[in-house]
Amino acid sequence: MAKEITNSVEALEVEAEKILEEARTRASEILLEAREEAKKIVSSQLPLDEIKTECDKIVSKARAEADKKIKDSERKAVEIGINADKKVKEITEFVVNIVTGRS
Repeated sequence: MAKEITNSVEALEVEAEKILEEARTRASEILLEAREEAKKIVSSQLPLDEIKTECDKIVSKARAEADKKIKDSERKAVEIGINADKKVKEITEFVVNIVTGRS
């Protein structure tokens, strides 16, 4: 029973880490796309002030989206951890009740 609990908690931790890694990967992709778009804008023949403004907007938007995805993933990871703790507590109480004859 303890091994099953450990395996469940480990599985939840792996899932949480996977979610965070996916968020980081997506954030990197978003920033890369923003940089590529900024390069396209810079290479065009627009006035420099307009280019800088547009570039700043794109990078700012990309960072905000990446930050949001990371925060959402961190929140999900915390929820998974909390749920794992609750399950471990419930199972522990169940086992204690069985052992003490209070089932």
